[in-house]
Amino acid sequence: MRQKTLLLTGASRGIGHATVRRFNAEGWRVITCSRQPFPEECPWGGGAENHVQLDLSDPSDTINAVGIIQERLGGELDALVNNAGISPKGPDGARLNTLDTDLMTWGKVFHVNFFSSVVLARGLKDELAAAKGSVVNVTSIAGSRVHPFAGAAYATSKAALAALTREMAHDFGPLGVRVNAIAPGEVETAILSPGTDKIVEKLPMQRLGQPEEVAAAIYFLCSQESSYISGSEIEVNGAQHV
Repeated sequence: MRQKTLLLTGASRGIGHATVRRFNAEGWRVITCSRQPFPEECPWGGGAENHVQLDLSDPSDTINAVGIIQERLGGELDALVNNAGISPKGPDGARLNTLDTDLMTWGKVFHVNFFSSVVLARGLKDELAAAKGSVVNVTSIAGSRVHPFAGAAYATSKAALAALTREMAHDFGPLGVRVNAIAPGEVETAILSPGTDKIVEKLPMQRLGQPEEVAAAIYFLCSQESSYISGSEIEVNGAQHV
């Protein structure tokens, strides 16, 4: 059988890192995208030939990378996971609200968290269609409510990405491509903000999520087990949203 291929942005840590490990364990070829060169210490196979270095905050760099990715794919792409995201902070880690966030920061956040997903999905639509593939956009619980740590630019970019998921599901459906989103809540990664423990105390499940649990949801949405699911946003947050 043909080996399936995943293209993943934001693979260097947290949810992205766990997603690479999960798909690699399932026998997929994983092509990663990030600002950094391929790290030699990575614990999965594939190597530098399956890594594309690009800056998703730079529209030109993202557009130019599509051609490089197409050369690596050879005509088919089974899954695109738009996981990369940034959430700038103010002095001492302060939340940047709508009054404090300068226009350049708004633009950079939206280029990484929102526009890059449009560019990659549209640029690779033929490869996705050839494989009857799947797109998964990683949104956030911050996209549906004011969060004590996530900034305004981050939150609104994730809300826009959720709306984009619906639009893409409508537009890509006739091509045989499914488009869904997952919305993580408080997940135990290196970028947790101080004070997260206070949020966890109020969660129905009373614990942080693990990156591997989010990766499992992503894998489900890219597998045939979810073959009639499209246009959905799955909450992965221990009932934080209820």
